[in-house]
Amino acid sequence: MKIDLKEISIKEVFNGYINDLEEGVVGYDGKLNIRPKYQREFVYKDKQRDAVIETVRKGFPLNVLYWVKNIDDTYEVMDGQQRTISICEYIAGKFSLNYQYFHNLEDTEKKQILDYKLMVYFCEGTDKEKLDWFKTINIAGEKLMDQELRNAIYTGSWLTDAKRYFSKSNCAAQNMGSDYLKGSAIRQDYLQTTISWISHDTIEQYMADNQHKPNANELWLYFQGVINWISVVFPKYRKEMKGISFGNLYNEFKDKQFDSKELEKEITQLMQDEDVTKKPGIYSYVLTRNEKHLNIRAFTDRQKRESYEKQKGICAKCEEHFELSGMEADHITPWHEGGKTISENCQMLCVNDNRTKSGK
Repeated sequence: MKIDLKEISIKEVFNGYINDLEEGVVGYDGKLNIRPKYQREFVYKDKQRDAVIETVRKGFPLNVLYWVKNIDDTYEVMDGQQRTISICEYIAGKFSLNYQYFHNLEDTEKKQILDYKLMVYFCEGTDKEKLDWFKTINIAGEKLMDQELRNAIYTGSWLTDAKRYFSKSNCAAQNMGSDYLKGSAIRQDYLQTTISWISHDTIEQYMADNQHKPNANELWLYFQGVINWISVVFPKYRKEMKGISFGNLYNEFKDKQFDSKELEKEITQLMQDEDVTKKPGIYSYVLTRNEKHLNIRAFTDRQKRESYEKQKGICAKCEEHFELSGMEADHITPWHEGGKTISENCQMLCVNDNRTKSGK
């Protein structure tokens, strides 16, 4: 691993600057990839952006930038993308600072900015070495998410096409599925979620297998299938549907027939059931019938103590005596048969009997 520290003027970095939504951002006479494909879109807020320009105009030092040298003598910005774009966008006249655009400045002021020296670390090494180094230095500002780091490893034609659908502001996946997915497209959340669904959580393996395929048609068609399936099975939208792992439900139940009207009736009832404390889990429950998704309200310590005293510490099943700590509360009439989590429906069982009953 080779690392060199050099001074590069802003004028040199801005030379040949291009900022294109689809193709990315380049500078340094076309040799510097300022926004590599695996990084998020420009997300600096105005206050942060202005602070960078103020720092330069006052001649104060900026944090060190990190560039990676490629085998063809081109470079990628590993850390410092947003600072670099802020500077270049200002010089390009895309925004003003204190109501002054770059072209409004005196020649001496322009020269001072263009001659400003940026401190840049140049890194050379294998892909793995560069990624490991990036993880180490990525400790300030907005850190890369797990999927952004994966994108750094599995770059190629497949990823470029996948990002067209999943990783841009107002991308197709966002327009189609934002009601159901949490996170941000530009932070790669939509891409990560969809790959985890289709790959059954083997994200790295799926990306490795598809890295050099010409397109991401399989992934995009799969995503459309999931979203269309949701709208058919659960036609009435509720805010509780956002963030549910619908892809995993789709994988398991896509070939099964459901009566959406009957499901909606049950969902409506469960939404009103005070014993159901995890409302988003209703959608998984009505398909799987596993009550763990609902997080049924537990008996209170007071209700447990009342039942324990009433039973005189005797287990309602094996009729042996136990200390309170050795017993657990149980619904006499099970919740799925209409039993409520109230004192009258509480009985104390020894731990063994309760867990044996729960496992049936």
